[in-house]
Amino acid sequence: MKAYELQGKGLEYIKQVERKKPELKSHEVLVKIKAVSLNYRDYNIAIGRYRSNIQYPLVPLSDGAGEVFAVGDAITAFSVGDRVAGTFFPYWDAGCVTPEQNMKALGGDMDGVLAEYVAFAETGLVHLPDSISYEEAATLPCAALTAWNALFGKGNIQPGQTVLVLGTGGVSTFALQFAKAAGANVIATSSSDDKLKKIKKLGANEIINYKKTPDWEKEVYQLTNKKGVDHIIEVGGAETFSKSLRAVRVGGTISMIGVLTGISAPVETVLILSKSIDVQGIYVGNRSQFIDMIRAIEKNRIHPVIDHVFDFGEVKKAYEALEAAGHIGKIVIKVS
Repeated sequence: MKAYELQGKGLEYIKQVERKKPELKSHEVLVKIKAVSLNYRDYNIAIGRYRSNIQYPLVPLSDGAGEVFAVGDAITAFSVGDRVAGTFFPYWDAGCVTPEQNMKALGGDMDGVLAEYVAFAETGLVHLPDSISYEEAATLPCAALTAWNALFGKGNIQPGQTVLVLGTGGVSTFALQFAKAAGANVIATSSSDDKLKKIKKLGANEIINYKKTPDWEKEVYQLTNKKGVDHIIEVGGAETFSKSLRAVRVGGTISMIGVLTGISAPVETVLILSKSIDVQGIYVGNRSQFIDMIRAIEKNRIHPVIDHVFDFGEVKKAYEALEAAGHIGKIVIKVS
């Protein structure tokens, strides 16, 4: 079968190779992959900025969807022909994550999904409704579930509340769509007026260009009648976290998700105390939450925002598009 391997640090080390089709074990499901999507984590892994203990060669990417090709003798939940998506953590079925489950993520700790066939544990798959295409389903395992967990898993978003989403990447666009479906108001930021126009069409109530308005936290404060927002989807990290502390209301919640601007910076910890802010770290979510999210997506007729779909031979172009950061939503690769 055809697959891609990351054979070292740098995009130049992403190579298409021939591998043997996985030999199916009794407790595994073999999936013919139809589509995969890219996350910022995948880019960091590829350029060697994620962590130092990556083992090469590595089949990259965590998010994929396809059709069940074969099932092991012990499998009862899936049948040949089923439409499925993989989970980011294939052994985290429900409840709180354990250290062992946390260290078994696809495309980093173990081989990922950028291949024609992938063997999954039974707990590493979810069924897909016919209303979701393979390309759309490939965007769900990491970005969508992260946003869902932030708002409805660890979070408790209520109708009429206000959510601030930073940027227009996958997590932020999913958070916007989920928040609007729940009856919340959304304020969105970006450095691009063109992106903001598109985000406005997706349902954002208010938009802020943070290049033109560097003190965007003050603008957020004014837009919320000097109260602050109820919940912030914090994907920026080092350079935006302190601003988020000022933009959130007393008793509000910040979901710490991304590190787009760095991993460390001085923090006004007194604001967390004085404003009784809940700061929660979100690292994707479990399979049970994934199933709940899919039901909500189907019921609310939500369609993931896909910026571009690349062919299987254009993997490096897909990574370069992610690196350029000109996209809105998700970048997808069609496998078969």
